[in-house]
Amino acid sequence: MVYAIVRAGGRQEKVEVGSIVVLDRIAGDANGKVELAPVLLVDGDKITHTATDLAKVTVTAEVLGDLRGPKIVIQKYKNKTGYKKRQGHRQELTRIRVTSIA
Repeated sequence: MVYAIVRAGGRQEKVEVGSIVVLDRIAGDANGKVELAPVLLVDGDKITHTATDLAKVTVTAEVLGDLRGPKIVIQKYKNKTGYKKRQGHRQELTRIRVTSIA
């Protein structure tokens, strides 16, 4: 079993070939491909974690589409002062499929 831990969007995700992952919005190239930076590679019993060995590893994925996360409502309220504030947010996301780990 081969899998990798990649750095994407300020977080780390565990990916395998064929897995579908939702990340913060990233832009692919003209063909819809994107490369992710590996942090750790596990290939059966062999674990690769040094920076020189990881520089040779490439994790490529294809962009399946852009989407938006759920609506988050932010409310602030101060008692007895009449202060109320309401704000909403939806995170920009990208769905990708990992095509190769080499």
